[in-house]
Amino acid sequence: MNRTDRLYAMVEELRASAPASRTARELADVYEVSTRTIERDILALQEAGVPIRGAAGRRGGYSIDPARTLPPVNFTPAESLAVAIALADNVGPFSGAGRAARNKVLAAMSQDDLEATRAMAERVRRFSRPDTVEAPHVPLTVQRAIAEQLVVAIDYLDRNSVGTRREVEPVGVVSLDEAWYLVGWCRLREDARSFRLDRVHGAALTGEMAPVRDPERFLEFMPWLVQRPDPLG
Repeated sequence: MNRTDRLYAMVEELRASAPASRTARELADVYEVSTRTIERDILALQEAGVPIRGAAGRRGGYSIDPARTLPPVNFTPAESLAVAIALADNVGPFSGAGRAARNKVLAAMSQDDLEATRAMAERVRRFSRPDTVEAPHVPLTVQRAIAEQLVVAIDYLDRNSVGTRREVEPVGVVSLDEAWYLVGWCRLREDARSFRLDRVHGAALTGEMAPVRDPERFLEFMPWLVQRPDPLG
């Protein structure tokens, strides 16, 4: 990464961390440079008018006011390729939205950047072993129910391949290893339940908004779903 790209990246790193601060050591580790280089970069950004504040002490570091800085207006070819790869999967509860987001990123790029991204993509390959079991796609209806918090009726096969029809009030989604689960209130069982999304073989929206429930308290019913890392951290 050249210095210009690093300076832009540092601003976005501080914007994403706001209102928390990042130390010179943390930034140096991210960009694989020395702390002295980070200090020089911060000084250059401050002299250019970027509102970066520095605080001394053990809990000190650099922070930025995102309200006083412009958000990013485009992606570099490498960033665009990273986004495209991350959004290319057709599984998971937001695969449809991911494909739409990927297309928006590519459509917003200049022709030169788009060609550079495509050239870089030629050097990236993703393969699956012949015996890899392809995960079923999550129905778009289920994706919409999760995103819009709508009650959804699903045709579900449990671990014993027994099929049932359930009306579910979505509360959240959880990823465990390679599987995604819809967590919600099952009206059939009148209890908290989780449903593996690859076992949903049909779905229909009821047109009813799901009652608001606290996800943190709701997940207490399922201790195996305790770990909830911040997806944007």
